[in-house]
Amino acid sequence: MFNRDISLLSNGQSRSISAENPTGEKNMGATLSEGTGKRAAEEAGLGIGWKISPSVVIKAGEDKILADITGQGTITTVWCTGCLGRDFILRVFWDGQENPSVETPLADFFGCGWHGGESKVQSNFSPVNSAMIAVNPAYGFNSFWPMPFRKRCRVTLENRSERDSVLYYQINYELGEIPENAAYFHARWKRTNPVPTNEEYIVLDNVKGKGHFAGVMLNVGINGQNLWWGEGEMKFFIDGDVNPTVCATGTEDYFGGAWGWSVNGRYTPYSGLYMGVHEIHEPTGGEDVQQRFSMYRWHIHDPVRFEQDLKVTLQDLGWRRNGRTYLSRNDDMSSVSYWYQTLPTVEFEPLPDRYYMENI
Repeated sequence: MFNRDISLLSNGQSRSISAENPTGEKNMGATLSEGTGKRAAEEAGLGIGWKISPSVVIKAGEDKILADITGQGTITTVWCTGCLGRDFILRVFWDGQENPSVETPLADFFGCGWHGGESKVQSNFSPVNSAMIAVNPAYGFNSFWPMPFRKRCRVTLENRSERDSVLYYQINYELGEIPENAAYFHARWKRTNPVPTNEEYIVLDNVKGKGHFAGVMLNVGINGQNLWWGEGEMKFFIDGDVNPTVCATGTEDYFGGAWGWSVNGRYTPYSGLYMGVHEIHEPTGGEDVQQRFSMYRWHIHDPVRFEQDLKVTLQDLGWRRNGRTYLSRNDDMSSVSYWYQTLPTVEFEPLPDRYYMENI
């Protein structure tokens, strides 16, 4: 199942969960008589088999089960839209664990950490065109991370807001045998605002088991003066390291760019297969004065492997105006880390309250 050569035959069984087939059962798609599209279908004289249930309503305060799959298989792709902002928390549980292995705001998982409600869909859209995550007009979220499981997979979305919201989604998966050495997909959201002076931003910590780091989405909001902030090194502490075994030379370097992403004196966005800075928001006057950046780096060809534990940090470091002296900064940093590891998953620290998480 893991050799994705499209020419090879396989014994895997294709399945898909959506609002039109919430259990993913064979021969059961588009058989519902109730749903968010019922009225539109009835007014057109259309019935079962047409677009009766294209989406689901997630009520305020509800933690809705999107998928509950038993057996052995792999989630292959995910598509969804709606539910922008950090009030909507995606969680994935593997093989009956009580602790989630994935816990992150839905939009942050897809690299849209700065985006809020539906009213901002048209004005703030920034595409992502990468191998593992794609965000297409307008906020079509796509994941290509393979997510194997051996006994059970449960996917939920919690609505922490005070209003009901509509989600369109499709989770495609294959049932079939999983290789013995296949690890479990993990993703975790973190934020520190502001990063304390002379302290490093903790990208990921308290990871226990055997596995490999597979990538990161990073959001940076500039607090204070809009000076260059990206001198900080990304550091990987592997299996009890006191000093990092893997250490990048600077933030823009780690994300595949150079010289502050500056072309003709302007920050320049880019989005490639494995790395990109897909969103650069610069001051436009009035109250809108905070520079904001979103970027990603996928370790598909260079996974950072660990046998027992892993910690990842990033320095919040820039230049003073004199251009020759470093400045320890106090910016707003948030991130989603993606990695694979053996079970069990160490329990994540609780998410902050929704007011700390939100963007203002």
